Amino acid sequence: MVVTTMLTYIFPPPPSLFVTAMTVISFTSSANLGLSELRGKHLHYSKFWNSGSKTSAAKKIKLSSRTGMLIAYNPAFLAGVASFVLYPQENIRILLLCSALTIHFFKRIFEVLFVHNYSGGMNLDVVSAISLSYFLSTAAVTYAQYLAQGFPEPSVDLKYLGCLLFLIGISGNFYHHYLLSKIRSKGDKDYKIPKGGLFGLVICPHYLFEIVEFVGISFISQTLYAFSFTIGSALYLIGRSCATRRWYLSKFDHFPKNVKALIPFVL
Repeated sequence: MVVTTMLTYIFPPPPSLFVTAMTVISFTSSANLGLSELRGKHLHYSKFWNSGSKTSAAKKIKLSSRTGMLIAYNPAFLAGVASFVLYPQENIRILLLCSALTIHFFKRIFEVLFVHNYSGGMNLDVVSAISLSYFLSTAAVTYAQYLAQGFPEPSVDLKYLGCLLFLIGISGNFYHHYLLSKIRSKGDKDYKIPKGGLFGLVICPHYLFEIVEFVGISFISQTLYAFSFTIGSALYLIGRSCATRRWYLSKFDHFPKNVKALIPFVL
């Protein structure tokens, strides 16, 4: 019964050890990172880049945030570009998926170069882990889609709804990243409470729209891997958002308590 219901919305899982392993690894690792964020054990980037033991942090190789983020995003962007060459594009679904992933990481690189104002750094081990994760996830989701082309289409077609959600998500994410970039003048390294957009309701609307974007990608794909990646990523971003809200509450005495972490009026 459960399998029949699932197959209404997703392609049957392909007989691929790589895709099966990546489905499990992607979900469990992202969910575990979300739990770690809730427990106060953070990935060392953004405002948490120098959290944890100062002794151990001093032994790690540090990069500027701009350099670190470029290293993190470029391999996945190149994987997206390569997918147009590696996989036949006669199928509209795989064309839409490859386009969405490539646009997503192109936007990330564009923001790193021209939008974000950075104040901290990144540890090389964190950069390497993020870069590898993005690259493998991009490769896995496109490969899973390629393998799914031999199966019957799900009876409920979500790809065009997915395109709409992707466009809403990427636009909302970019807009709130732009607002974040404007709260500090050049050279100013102090954090300030962001304003505008949905920042009056949640502290991380850019994460909320990123989740919407990932839901859109999973709807375009409709593979088990894409959905597992999206759910795992959402759990991580929920944990990171809650940790960010706690950080703001500890740093700013006048931080408004009614501002939620991620979902207006709820979470």
